[in-house]
Amino acid sequence: MSFKVKMETVSKEKQSPVVLALDFPFHAPQERTRLLTKAQRVLEAVHPYICAVKINHHLVLPLGTFDGVQKLVAQIHEKGLPAIMDCKVNDIGSTNQVIAEYYFATGFDALIANPFIGWEEGLKPIFEIAHKQQRGVILLTYMSHKGAKEGYGQKIYEEETSKVTLQYLSFAEKALKWNADGAVVGATYPEKIREVHDILGEKVPIYSPGIGAQGGVAEVALNAGARYLIVGREVTLAENPAETAKKLCEKIRRLRNAQAK
Repeated sequence: MSFKVKMETVSKEKQSPVVLALDFPFHAPQERTRLLTKAQRVLEAVHPYICAVKINHHLVLPLGTFDGVQKLVAQIHEKGLPAIMDCKVNDIGSTNQVIAEYYFATGFDALIANPFIGWEEGLKPIFEIAHKQQRGVILLTYMSHKGAKEGYGQKIYEEETSKVTLQYLSFAEKALKWNADGAVVGATYPEKIREVHDILGEKVPIYSPGIGAQGGVAEVALNAGARYLIVGREVTLAENPAETAKKLCEKIRRLRNAQAK
């Protein structure tokens, strides 16, 4: 089963588009055991209300890839959920290949990659390895922070098409051309979600981070065309992560039910 199909299947079974970003504030190195325990407890509490888990450097750096993080990935899989590594891979092809091999060996089902580095001797090796192993590659198309416009929002001249366009729209086109398994567009920019969705349609699902803590609104992002919502601090730092995740999930279900009538 491909990563894209796996995500669709789990999301339908859970009736949830929520991807948990398992992020936490800085912990001193000597507190790594406490950090791992905290991550495991949050995952155990919220897994009924999510369709996948995203991990980034918040946990990889303090816990280590083949130690704590591998334990977390195993726990994620035990709950029947896909695991996404948000490494924003962004190097030359030979380095990218090694990065992908290590993360896939850890058990991750997909990686997030930065399309700025291009295809040849850039992202091509990652796509080849991922699709050979039925893993996924999700392209970073427009980020959720205010400074995103300085890179992803800049105007560019495309030699292939001989036209001036916006960087993130070019990346959306590449997501189609490269057969990406997803595209990240910040929930804080619903107008960008809508533009990217106009290009991708239902062929490449949109993952939207920035819900809650950064000001993104779940209903607005979904209505603009997002398929999955990446939610981190609103859940991980909540007094009751399970209740917070449950309420978000129920709100989304009510919205979908209302739209279906």
